[in-house]
Amino acid sequence: MLIFAMLCGIYICFICFKQSSTHVKPKYVLPRQESSCQMSDAGLHENVHRHYPQPTTYSRKECSCTPVHFFAILSMQRSGSGWFETLLNSHPNISSNGEVFSVKERRHNISTILQTLDKVYSMEWLSSAAKNDCSAAIGLKWMLNQGAMEYNREIVKYFIRRGVSVILLFRRNLLRRLISVLANAYDREAKLLNGTHKSHVHSKQEAELLAAYKPVINATFLIANLNRIEEVTRDAVDFFKSTQHIVLYYEDLINDQRKMVEVQEFLKVPPRQLKSQQVKIHTRPLSDHVQNWNEVYKKLKGTKYEIFLNESDYDH
Repeated sequence: MLIFAMLCGIYICFICFKQSSTHVKPKYVLPRQESSCQMSDAGLHENVHRHYPQPTTYSRKECSCTPVHFFAILSMQRSGSGWFETLLNSHPNISSNGEVFSVKERRHNISTILQTLDKVYSMEWLSSAAKNDCSAAIGLKWMLNQGAMEYNREIVKYFIRRGVSVILLFRRNLLRRLISVLANAYDREAKLLNGTHKSHVHSKQEAELLAAYKPVINATFLIANLNRIEEVTRDAVDFFKSTQHIVLYYEDLINDQRKMVEVQEFLKVPPRQLKSQQVKIHTRPLSDHVQNWNEVYKKLKGTKYEIFLNESDYDH
């Protein structure tokens, strides 16, 4: 009996030691990876277009598990994209990094384009759009003539692979856009504001000074130019239709405040009242902004572009 009791005691001690050895605490805890942030999100479907960038130049700290939505604003010069971007950047959780591809070296070929996009979406791109709050939407403004159309197939593949949402922003009144393009081109050389060229202004005085210049429109090629812009618009929508996208018009954004709510919902950020400090330059009837207005009027009268002659950016 004594021997049996001793054997039972030894067996019990062995079992207890084995169990305790399987619960030893590890000496270190592995750092939380991106996947752990994704697992904490509700629903796998919601993570399809959400990302958790881990910049190498700084730490996101408490924002590391704040999901980030990638976006790109595709537009044409003088279509309201600058004003639109300032509205977005007034949101504490949106950072749009400006016209990144205005620098030619960044759009030299598709490789430099993709490298630049990677830097923006990895949150390594430093600009005035950086926020103190947790950014939940990161993007840039991209003019269609800055490589976006030329390399559209490769860019679409990249956008789909990285889950980049596309905002296509156009202007309905192409005649007003043309006037703005010509006036901006003139000021680039004339530098009317104390020897400084400004594409956008922040006071009525500056706006009135720039609006005083009346460009001469080449009526001979006017319809052909308007046709070409319409064609570029159609092509852009067609090229990027396979991405997650939204098509916006400058005039609609001005006249319908609900449009900006739709944009914020599209970017998966809480809707806010957005503001811009920019002041519109050309606010008067078009006849007051064109030097050879009678010639332009006769050229467009009776064509499909006649609607542009009396159309304002604002609903009255």
